[in-house]
Amino acid sequence: MVDKNPYKEDPTGTFFNRVQSFEIGTYPQTETVHFPKSCLHCEEPPCVPVCPTGASYKREEDGIVLVDYDKCIGCKYCSWACPYGARELDEKQKVMKKCTLCVDRIYDEDLPENERKPACVMSCPTSARLFGDVHDESSDVSKAIRENAGYQLMPEWGTKPANHYLPRRKVKMTIHKDELERVDNPLSKEERKTHNAPGTGPSLDDMTSW
Repeated sequence: MVDKNPYKEDPTGTFFNRVQSFEIGTYPQTETVHFPKSCLHCEEPPCVPVCPTGASYKREEDGIVLVDYDKCIGCKYCSWACPYGARELDEKQKVMKKCTLCVDRIYDEDLPENERKPACVMSCPTSARLFGDVHDESSDVSKAIRENAGYQLMPEWGTKPANHYLPRRKVKMTIHKDELERVDNPLSKEERKTHNAPGTGPSLDDMTSW
């Protein structure tokens, strides 16, 4: 985002990458899913042919889909055509923007070869993101897709996304029925002083005005 204060009033700019979080299941058997989504750099990108000025284009040498800001008129046709919602209008610059796969970074010969990766891949603390050539069968990403049943998002659209997803890694935690109700309050100072039986002393709700 170009806005220096994106959490205040009237934020401006666009998101190149979003992580959508939602719950699945029925309480109390629920799970939280964190779903990252950005431009998928499709092999058949529907955003390219609808662009009236040719601003949206796909590079022949590596398949990266980009936007030429000098040609873009901000008509939003590409965002309507994209089934993944990956494009947004920059209200300040009046052009369409999206993930560029950090094209300037991955070809920067001033960087060590192991750092020529998109910023999201480099910064991910759990190494949940991988980067490489999906058409190279010996690449790490191709092996990960092949060995872990990787899949494309919404293949029925025929866009053939270059970006693939791997099945999420589940972390299970069992919550027993007696843990669903709060029987005491460990934050209650009075309860700790008087050693009252659990649930008989004043609670944090009693002593605090929310």
